Amino acid sequence: MNPDLEHEHSPEAIRARLAEGPSPSYLRDWVYGGIDGAVTTFAIVAGVVGAELDSRVILILGLANLLADGYSMAAGNYSATKTEIDEYHMFDAIERRHIEVDPHGEREEIRQILMAKGLTGEGLSQAVDAITDDVERWVETMLAEEYGVSRAQRAPFMSAISTFAAFILAGAVPLIPFVVQVESAFSWSLAMTAVAFFLIGSLKSRWTPALWWRSGLETLAIGASAAAAAYYVGYFLKTLV
Repeated sequence: MNPDLEHEHSPEAIRARLAEGPSPSYLRDWVYGGIDGAVTTFAIVAGVVGAELDSRVILILGLANLLADGYSMAAGNYSATKTEIDEYHMFDAIERRHIEVDPHGEREEIRQILMAKGLTGEGLSQAVDAITDDVERWVETMLAEEYGVSRAQRAPFMSAISTFAAFILAGAVPLIPFVVQVESAFSWSLAMTAVAFFLIGSLKSRWTPALWWRSGLETLAIGASAAAAAYYVGYFLKTLV
C-alpha cells in the first residue's frame, strides 16, 4: 500500500471496500456540539465577569447551560437528522413511483445524466441499460444525481449523543478554573477555552483539506469573537442596571 494514500487500490481491496458501502460520519455532530458548548459556556463566563458578578453565578449559570442547552442541541439535532431520513425515504418513494408509472421518462433522465458526464454512443446506451436493468441501482442513481442524497444516512440517536457528549466535554472547559477555585480563574478559563477552540479546529482538519493550524485559528477566531461580544455586553449592561 502506498503510504501517501488513505486506502489500498488492489482489486481485492477495492471490491471489499465497495461491498461495505458508504458509512455515515458523525464528525459534524462532534464539531457542532464542541464549538457550541465551548462558545456558549465561555460566553456566560465572560458575560458574568464583564458584569462583575459573583463567581458562584458563573457556576450556576454555566452548569445550567451545560445541561439545558446541551440537551436542547441534542434534541434539535435528533429531529433534524430524523427529518433528513424522512426526506430520503420520501425521495425514494417518489422515484420508485415514477419508475413504475413512467419508466421511459425515468430512463431518459438517466440517459441525460450520463450524457452530462461525457458518455456518448454505444457506451451511453450500455450504461443506461446496466443501470435501468436493476430497480435498486436505478433508484439509488436517481437519488444521488437528482436529489443529491446518499443511502449512508446518520442515525438520529447517534447524532444526538455525539452532539450532547461534545457539548458537555468542551463546555465544561471554561468552568474548570472556577470549580477548583484557582487564582485568576477568568484568565485560566480564557486560556483553556482558547486551547480548546484551537484543538477542536485542528482535529477537524484531519477530515478536511484545510491545514491544521489554519483550521485551528479559524475556530479560535469564531470562539473569541463570541466571547468578546458576551464580555462587553455584560460590561455595558452593568453600567445600565
